[in-house]
This record gives sequence, C-alpha cells and structure tokens, in this order.
Amino acid sequence: MERITKFRARILALIFIVITLFFAFKLYDLQIVKTGGGNTDNATTVTVLTRVKASRGHIHDTNGNVLVHNRASYDLTLNHFVLISANGTNDYLYKLVKSCQEAGIEYEEHFPISKERPFVYTLDQYNSAWQNYFQRYLAYLGGLDSDITAPTLIKHLRQRYKLPAEWTEEEVRQVLGIWYEMDLRRCVTSLPLYVFLTDVSDEYLASVMELNVPGMNVEASNVREYSTEYAAHILGYVGPMSAKQWETYKANKDYSMDSEIGQSGLEAQYEKYLHGVDGWREDTFTMDGTLISSHYRTEPRAGSNVEVSIDINLQRAAEVELEKVFTKMREKEKGDGRFVEGGAVVAVEVKTGKVLVCGSNPTYNLATFSEDYNDILERPYDPLFNRALLGTYPPGSTYKMSMVVAAIDSGMITSESRIEDKGVFNKYAGFDVKCLLYTTSRRVHGSITAWEALMVSCNYFFYELGDRIRLSAMDNTAKALGLGEPTGVELREYIGYRANEQTKAELYKGDHKKFSRGDQILAAIGQSDNRFTPMQLAVYTATLANRGTRYKATFLNRVVSADYRQLLEHSAPTVVSQLTISDDAYNAYSKGMYNVAHNRDGTADTTFMDYPIKIAAKTGTAQNGGNLPDNGAFVCYAPFDDPQIAIAIYGEKAGHGGDLAPVAKAILDVYFEVGEAKDITTHENKPS
Repeated sequence: MERITKFRARILALIFIVITLFFAFKLYDLQIVKTGGGNTDNATTVTVLTRVKASRGHIHDTNGNVLVHNRASYDLTLNHFVLISANGTNDYLYKLVKSCQEAGIEYEEHFPISKERPFVYTLDQYNSAWQNYFQRYLAYLGGLDSDITAPTLIKHLRQRYKLPAEWTEEEVRQVLGIWYEMDLRRCVTSLPLYVFLTDVSDEYLASVMELNVPGMNVEASNVREYSTEYAAHILGYVGPMSAKQWETYKANKDYSMDSEIGQSGLEAQYEKYLHGVDGWREDTFTMDGTLISSHYRTEPRAGSNVEVSIDINLQRAAEVELEKVFTKMREKEKGDGRFVEGGAVVAVEVKTGKVLVCGSNPTYNLATFSEDYNDILERPYDPLFNRALLGTYPPGSTYKMSMVVAAIDSGMITSESRIEDKGVFNKYAGFDVKCLLYTTSRRVHGSITAWEALMVSCNYFFYELGDRIRLSAMDNTAKALGLGEPTGVELREYIGYRANEQTKAELYKGDHKKFSRGDQILAAIGQSDNRFTPMQLAVYTATLANRGTRYKATFLNRVVSADYRQLLEHSAPTVVSQLTISDDAYNAYSKGMYNVAHNRDGTADTTFMDYPIKIAAKTGTAQNGGNLPDNGAFVCYAPFDDPQIAIAIYGEKAGHGGDLAPVAKAILDVYFEVGEAKDITTHENKPS
C-alpha cells in the first residue's frame, strides 16, 4: 500500500512538472522567440513601458487643514504598436482628432509646427530634449534637407502616412501630431507610452471609448487640487516645466521632460519634498491589444507632506475683510478722491516669527487658475503681484515707534520730555512742513510727550526728533527693528530700503544729490526714501512687542514623509537680531500705541475703543507723491500685556490707516474667538 502511495505521488509530481514546462515554453515562445527578443513590426507581442504618475505631497495649514491635495483622475494612453498594426489607423486618428475638437479638448503632442496656416516651426517653445528628438526624427525620415520648410515637411509626411487627399491641411496637421508622437516611440526614442489625454472627464471618457480605437487604454492618475480659495500668492501652483527649467532638472533622474513642478509660492519652494517619484510599469501585449503580463520595474513613490504656519481660518478672515474694506473705499472714491488699487495683510506669531496670515489684494482662485489665466491678466491692479512680499511702500507714521526708541535710547530725550507743537516746522530756509492737524484745522497739539505724540500722530514732534538726532542712531535702530532688512521668509521678497546717505546715492546715481537735513526730517515721519514691505512691517511690529528681539519670519512648521512616520524638516524659532530697548523707551512707545486704540484721542479708537482684548496699535498715512491719494498703513500687536500676534495692513491709495483697522479686528476676532467669531469655522473642501 505504501508503494502505491509513493508511485501516485511521483506520477502527480511528474504531471505538475510537465504542465509547468509547457507553460514556460509557451511564454518563452510568445515573448522571446516570436518577438526576436525585442519590439519589431512583425512580432506577435510587444512590451512597452508605462509611466505611473506618483502622488505629489499634500500641503496642510498649521491646524492640519488640507489646503492642497491630489484628486484621482484618468489619463488616456495610446499603444502605438497596436494602433499602427490595426487596419484603418488614419481613420481612427481622424475620429480622435474630431472628437477632441468637438469637445473643446486639447490633446498632448509636441510636433513643432504651428497648428494653423501659415505653418511655421515652433521649436523655440520646446526644451533641448524635445528639439533633439525632432532632429532625430528628421534623420529617421531620411533624404530630407536640414532646412526643409514646415509646409514642405507637412506635404512630405502627408504622403508618407498616406493621409486622404480630401482632408484639409489643418486636419492633416492635427493627425500628424499623433503620428509624430507614435513614431518617436516606435522608431526613434525609448520614450514611455504616449499619454494622449490627461485628466479626462467621466463624460468624455465614455464618449471617446465608444470610438473603439485599438490600443487606447485608461490609466489611473491624479491632478493637483486646491481645497481653499485663499492664500493663492503663498501656496502657488504647479505646471509643466519650461525649456529653461528642464535644463536645470534634466540631470535629476526623478524628473522627466513632462513632469509638473512647482512654479510659484510654496509649491516651488518645497518642490524637493512635494515632488513624488513616478513609477515604471512594464506591460506585454499581443498585437490585438490583449494584455499578457504586467509588472513594476519601479513602483511610484509619493511626495512628502508640508505643514505650513498659515492658519487658514485667520487667512480667510483677513482676505474677506480686506476686500470688504477696499470695496467700500472704491464705492466712496468719487466723494473723497481715493481710488484704492490694492494692498496686503500679514500676521505673525510674536514669539516664534511664524507667519499666520499673508494675503495680497487683489487676488485670484488657484482652483480655476488655468482656466482664468488670460482673464486674470486683463483684470485691474495686477492680481498676480504679491504685494505682501514684493510691494515696497513708505511706512508713514507706523515708523514713529522706531524714532521714539532711537531718540530715548540715544539720550536725546526721555519719555517725559516735552516738545511744543508749533504747527509749522520752518527752521531752515526754503523748507517748511506742517503737522496734519494744523493743515486741516489750523490747530496744534500743544506741549506733548513721546507717547502722546504717538497717540495723536503729531508730525511736528517727530520733525523735531528728526532734526536733532544723529542719522546713525536713527538708521541703526530702524535696521535692528527689521526695517529694510530681509525677514527670512522662504519665498522671494523685496528688501526695500531705509532713507539714508547710501540709499540716496544708489537711487539717484549721477544726480549728485546728497542726503540732506530735510531728507532726515521727512524720514522721521516715515517719508523720504523709506520703503518697506508689509511683511517687514509685521516683523517690525512683532519686534517692538518683543522689546527688540527679532525672529526670522517663516512659513514652515514641518515636513513629514508621505506616511507621516518620518519627520524630514521642522522650523524652530530663530533670533536674527537683538536690540536692547530701555524701560523708558519701551514704556513710551507701548503706552502711546495702547492709547492709539483705547483713548478717545487715539487715531484708531473708532474700531478698538471698547474691544475686549487690549491691543497696541499705530496708524499711518503716507504721501504718494504728486496729487495722488495717500497710502494707508495700520500695525498692531495683541494682547497688550502679553503679545502673541502682530499684524500689519497696507492699502495703496487707501488714505488714513485707521480705515484699515477693521481688517486687524477681523483677524483678532478669530484668533481670540471674540463674539461671533468663536462660532465660526472655515469649512474648506476636503479631499475625497
């Protein structure tokens, strides 16, 4: 009995071995013998490489809200071996072209000839790799002069591919674009499978699949999607590489010519983290399109996730209120002569330098950026310009706290020193400037101290300081407080400049104009050649709140791996400068700023007089030159006795800075959950 059992076991094992050898032989015959070990036109199977798009990393706000993510989508690929081997290839291509035209869809192709007559070469629109492919394609065609014209090449290819005579030249050009992509892969290069359409809608997918085009396959993919309509200038967008960008990235094996990369904002800044690495799949088909085998050469690797310091709830409150304030101003412009062009709002954490809000107005919606791009270019006041980081403006009276510190800590005055406001400062022949109160009502502020001068924003007081102080003390203090200095943010920023001898020499080269006493006096009230960004004003305000400790501004919290298991980078508070501010100077400017908001004589009392959170603030009105309306500025920090958040708002031709105070209030309402704001939650879209 035992012998019979062993005999049966041997028979079963032999049968299994025979079956295995049979299938191994058939697989070898299909993939090696009949293909000659490669891809030929006479093969019965063909192996192609398909790029599998990796997911780009997500961007989250400081509370974990998803701001940017990826939406699942579909791409259509064309297996050139299958399509070219089918009967009626040109008819299928014609149907594809017409289907796309009727649906208003642009398909992917890189044939470097314009799509409409007169036909001309468009090689300059492509990077060096695509230009090289085209030259190799011409060599593959054989017998063509190197200087062949575009119309002549189209005529030659029309004959080569046997395109029907009744087709128009434009129709021929459209179909040739697909032939070009297929022949590049079939005969000239080792490019992966041709992706004909990206991000195909469900509706069009159903329609195009009814054409039954041989070799057409649906590939799962993903596209970038934005879950918020705010912070557009900061988040940025992705797009295909330009020719110049490819020259930078082509040495990086993780990028291909058609990779999308961050083109602006944080998408560009953290490209090295956000960019996933595409995978490569090897698929073997029979010539009728039947898939025989499929396996990954390399699997796709998702990009890392970036958590930024922006609080999208605060950002939304800031952008909505800024637009509301500007809209009201524009509605009144015929009455008071103002015509607000734009502005910015920035809020930072006082004790860390983290940027909580960074908004520029006018703005745009990243979710529809591609569709709206041409319209955005036509809109007034340049919505693409990031005023928060790139706009440099005279700070007006928001500069005066720096003057108080410089004057007191240089020993020129004390917090108790008084200066008599005479209305008109005319100490020097040919130079007379007036206090705003005197200009509007012929009244004066009388004898006042530094904190009182801040509260009522008395220009005359600061004219006197500007006349008496050493320029070095004035300039060094402003520098230490962050004015005209890099803030450290990860995105591109303009540095601006402080009014001093060096600045004037650089701005007025060849004019032989020296920095004068009048320049210094005007600089003391934030005029002359002082030009700072809203981001710098926010950092400056936070530094005042910190009694001279200036932190590097940052948009980054941390970077984590795609699975959230590994911390790749994090941001730690970094002190970039330290100015020792005496108790006397600190008490003077902080008392003055407090009374700006909470005293009936203050310039921002209308908004903050009875506000439950005590704040320190300063308004500013900056002359614009000529007969143009003044710019407006507003800065503040809160709470007054334990500062946590500092805010700066700027409005081009917005007039008095006090009119911008409601924007700061909207931010503080959400930050401190004041009143109705404590019940408000921003419901941003979540990825499905």
